[in-house]
Amino acid sequence: MTTIAPPPVTGTPTSTKRRTRRWIDDWRPEDEQFWATTGQPVARRNLLWSIFAEHLGFSVWLIWSVSSAYLVAMGFAFSPQQLFLLVAIPNLVGSLLRIPYTFAVGLFGGRNWTIVSAALLLVPTLGFAAAVTNEGTPYWVFCVIAATAGFGGGNFASSMANINYFYPTAKKGAALGLNAAGGNLGVALIQLLLPVVVGGAGIFGLVTASEGGIHLERAALLYAVLAVAATVAAWRWMDNLGTAVAQPREQLRVVKEPHTWIMSVLYIGTFGSFIGYSAAMPLLIKLNFWVAEPAPLGTGIYFAYYAFLGAGVGSVARPVGGWLADRYGGAKVTLVAFVGLAASTLAVLWTVFQLTPNPSADPTIATENESLFPCSSASSSWSSPAPASATARPTR
Repeated sequence: MTTIAPPPVTGTPTSTKRRTRRWIDDWRPEDEQFWATTGQPVARRNLLWSIFAEHLGFSVWLIWSVSSAYLVAMGFAFSPQQLFLLVAIPNLVGSLLRIPYTFAVGLFGGRNWTIVSAALLLVPTLGFAAAVTNEGTPYWVFCVIAATAGFGGGNFASSMANINYFYPTAKKGAALGLNAAGGNLGVALIQLLLPVVVGGAGIFGLVTASEGGIHLERAALLYAVLAVAATVAAWRWMDNLGTAVAQPREQLRVVKEPHTWIMSVLYIGTFGSFIGYSAAMPLLIKLNFWVAEPAPLGTGIYFAYYAFLGAGVGSVARPVGGWLADRYGGAKVTLVAFVGLAASTLAVLWTVFQLTPNPSADPTIATENESLFPCSSASSSWSSPAPASATARPTR
């Protein structure tokens, strides 16, 4: 239950013109007694539902990263360049939306904006479902719908800004790390589970690939239902903070600070690498290292086995990074992270040079590539792709 604000005290906003019962004006997270008795339970509740909404936002944002690998099988004659553009468009739009989404928390309230941002996810999900079930959908329509998936990317910025107001300084790192990890995990889960949901792959021997064809609309409709659930949950259990105030003009002054640009470059290297590589990986593997024939398992490296791993590791590591930053300092943790990024990048480059790209889908080349990864053969025992004969064209 939300605490009704008492008469304003020093430092508490006095304006009540926008107040309803879901607004909290007396919020003092740095006050240890207030935090222990009142603040912590409220902050945790808001963090929980923020994670849920942000998680769905990330999943919708990255739904094109894995679904694009199935569009050709659905009967859409798109070139690799067109498919990669569909993957890139949501990332671009989501990145640009981060600025207005950040300010929206202070302008409208964290709860209110979470309701709006979760409801907006119905646009890309329902649009996606409509597009993939109509084989006459032109490519430009796919591009427009892919752009609306950027709404999910904006959710990250507003969610992080909102949770930042709820926690004391000493606990922000862990709280924001959990919030970000819950959202980032949406990338791994959409890449792991979408092939299963649409009938394109099995998993762990518990579910087998569908013999009735691939149905991409299933994933979109599932996330549309979850978006409605997130909207209702935010309306029912989240709160607005009166202390969260947006001052865009003053906040934008940070662009004059050199450290702002340094941090931006560092962020491109960290989160930019995470989201960029995660988005491109499924289609990259599908186009270069997989051959549908011979049926039923095909040859080469099947993207559904591995595409989610990078995003999964990054999501799990994120709250650990927040905790370490609180304990040892953000600069030291960032330095160690970049050393790890550099080493991993060099390892990936070495691996790529050992492989032979296979855009012509030559089974011999695919088999040679697979031989470099002994574990890829064993993976067929717990996950199997749909037979080549089971692919389906969209319903008219």
